Amino acid sequence: MEHVFWFVVGSQSLYGEDVLVTVENRAKEMAEELSKHLPYPLVYKVTAKSNQEIADVVKEANYDDRCCGIITWCHTFSPSKMWINGLAALQKPYCHFATQYNREIPNEEIDMDFINLNQAAHGDREHGFIAARLRIPRKVIAGYWQDEAVWKRLRDWMCAAVGVAVSKKMKVMRFGDNMREVAVTEGDKVEVQIKLGWQVNTWAVGDLVKEMNLVTEDEIDALMKVYEEHYDIATDNIAAIRYQAREEIAIKRMMDREGCKAFTNTFQDLYGMEQLPGLASQHLMALGYGYGGEGDWKVSAMTAIMKAMGEGGNGASAFMEDYTYHLVKGQEYSLGAHMLEVCPSVAADRPRIETHHLGIGMNEKDPARLVFEGKAGKGIVVSLIDMGGRLRMIVQDIEAVKPIMPMPNLPVARVMWRAMPDLTTGVECWITAGGAHHTTLSYDVSAEMMRDFARMMDIEFVHITKDTTPEKLEEELFLKDLAWKLK
Repeated sequence: MEHVFWFVVGSQSLYGEDVLVTVENRAKEMAEELSKHLPYPLVYKVTAKSNQEIADVVKEANYDDRCCGIITWCHTFSPSKMWINGLAALQKPYCHFATQYNREIPNEEIDMDFINLNQAAHGDREHGFIAARLRIPRKVIAGYWQDEAVWKRLRDWMCAAVGVAVSKKMKVMRFGDNMREVAVTEGDKVEVQIKLGWQVNTWAVGDLVKEMNLVTEDEIDALMKVYEEHYDIATDNIAAIRYQAREEIAIKRMMDREGCKAFTNTFQDLYGMEQLPGLASQHLMALGYGYGGEGDWKVSAMTAIMKAMGEGGNGASAFMEDYTYHLVKGQEYSLGAHMLEVCPSVAADRPRIETHHLGIGMNEKDPARLVFEGKAGKGIVVSLIDMGGRLRMIVQDIEAVKPIMPMPNLPVARVMWRAMPDLTTGVECWITAGGAHHTTLSYDVSAEMMRDFARMMDIEFVHITKDTTPEKLEEELFLKDLAWKLK
């Protein structure tokens, strides 16, 4: 389904028909030009002049699945009482774009006619007041509409809004339950569905085994060709790879049939299966599905959402786990990996398919998996946790590096990074905030995009940056805890 955004321009009938025609023509021009620089079309909808027009366009936006949000701008003064009914009913993400058509004040041409037409400077303030009065979550972006910095901020907001659209329809397929006795992977599924839209339900592993038995050799042959096209085969155990292909086809078939975009499993519940899905899970993530190990449905859904928010609608985001630290002075790094399932979208080079023994869980045979090093670059890690009564999203800035050692006996994909502000302070802050050991690591979704997502979803947001200290974070968490209890 195509994602689009609507451009709703505020004005009023006070200035006459000629002004309204000019406003409409300029708004259409701006929407068309901006669309050339944005990831999704910006569609001009209306120059709103009355309460009814605004209420009607909001109602239409709410029930149009293609519309992921509205962007408003007031070319002229637009009395904001007209906006109350519409904005109060708005259920889509909302961006207030404070700009103006002309970049410069025309010294020789400016007169009262020019002023009456170009009133964004105070029109947007009137518009901003009513949104503040209504306490509506919104993004305010100010700047000239032809500036690249403005395009970037609009792009990022659009991607966050697409994440909201994906979230509202998210279905997670759980094969079995969570890993026994683990706390952070638990959560209130009912509250999450109310807040984020996620439908999280369980399917028996036996149902998956039945589906696997229906997969044909021809289907496996076709998927093997895809594997050979994208990955180097570095094992003689072709049967293990074919078994992973059988698992992938069955999992995908079940998810597609139920409309699910994310799934979980656990090594403690593989009854009837020979291998924990490794390559199968990794390739499904490469296709845009979310995954969470040990039954972690929150990270599974967030991985699918952040992939949809990323470049091209399937960005470089991956299920991740902090595995171990390198604590040599001046070389402090986190090593992230998982027993099998890291998405190849974060690989620096062409991944290899290998088979190795996996001593944990119910594996009968050595699982095939992709092995690679993660690419270098700036990124974030994201954890969504259930605080009891509310959700908290924790985002930490990181800088991934080429692993400083080859680790030839580590039989899994791995990413190495510097945590901000530094490793030990970052760990202290992460633990203080309650961050999970599972995260979604992303190179192309920014902290600002996740802040926008959290604002749209009305959930708590915590950002660990180069400037964060444990003391400041403790104060921030204390105040947020009070504030959220009062909401």
